[in-house]
Amino acid sequence: MALPSDYHMHTPLCRHAKGEPVEYAARALELGLPEIGFSDHSPVEHDDQDDWRMLASELTQYVSKVEYARESHPALPIRLGLEVDFIPGHEPWIKEMASRHDWDYFIGSVHYISGKWDFDNPKYIAEWENRSVDEIWSEYFERLTCAADSGLFQIIGHPDLPKKFGHRPTCDNTGLYLNFFAACESTDTCIELNTAGLRRDCAEIYPSLEFLKLAKSSNVQITFGSDAHSPSEVGMNLEDATTLARKAGYEQCCRFNRLEKDVVKF
Repeated sequence: MALPSDYHMHTPLCRHAKGEPVEYAARALELGLPEIGFSDHSPVEHDDQDDWRMLASELTQYVSKVEYARESHPALPIRLGLEVDFIPGHEPWIKEMASRHDWDYFIGSVHYISGKWDFDNPKYIAEWENRSVDEIWSEYFERLTCAADSGLFQIIGHPDLPKKFGHRPTCDNTGLYLNFFAACESTDTCIELNTAGLRRDCAEIYPSLEFLKLAKSSNVQITFGSDAHSPSEVGMNLEDATTLARKAGYEQCCRFNRLEKDVVKF
C-alpha cells in the first residue's frame, strides 16, 4: 500500500524533538513517502508561554533548516509549515507570522484551555482530577471551532486531542462535533489524521472512526501526519491511518503548496 504525505513533523527547536530535518527527509525517502511537511510548534506572542516551542527569534533559523533539507533532498517535495496554537486574542500575531515567509500550510491546534493550562502536557496531568472531563471536552471544541472558523489555518491538528491520556466524554458530543465540522466546511479547512495517538495512553489515532465518519458526512477534507518527534517516527502508522480513512469513506486527501490545495487519491 502506497503511503500518503506526512505533514506533521517537528524539529529540535521545539525542545522536545530529536534529529535535524535532513534526517527526517532521509527517512522519508527510505519509506517511499511521496512528500513531507515540517510543522514545528510555532512561537506565540510571548516567549514565556511554555517550554515546548521555538522562540520568536528562532523562526528564521527554522525556515533555514527546512530549506537545507530541501536542498539536500531535491527528489523529495518538502513543504514548509507550522503547528500554530490557537489562543483567542492572538490572531494578529498569527497573521503577522503568516506574512514572514512563503509557508505552504499552517496546522491550527488547541493545546490550551482555561487560561494557561496545556491539558495534554504530562507535567500537568494531575489537573484533570480537578476538572469535569465533559466540561474539558466542551471547552476544547468551542475553542477548536473558533480556530476553524478563523480561516487562519489550512489544517486542524489532532482534532480529538483530549482523549490523549484516556479521558473520554461521558455525554453525547455530536452537536459540538457538527458545529466544528460546519466551521471547517465554511472556511475550507481540513482535519488531520494524526497517528501519534497510537503512541499515547488512548492507543487510538486522532480522530476516532466515529468522529471521522461524521467529518466525511459533513464534507470535511483530510490530511495525514505522524507527528514525528524523531526520524524514526517519520511515516509511523500512516498505513493504519489510510485504512481508518477508507473505513470512514474517504478516498482522497489534500496536499498544499504555497497555501494552494491539491486533492489526490491515496
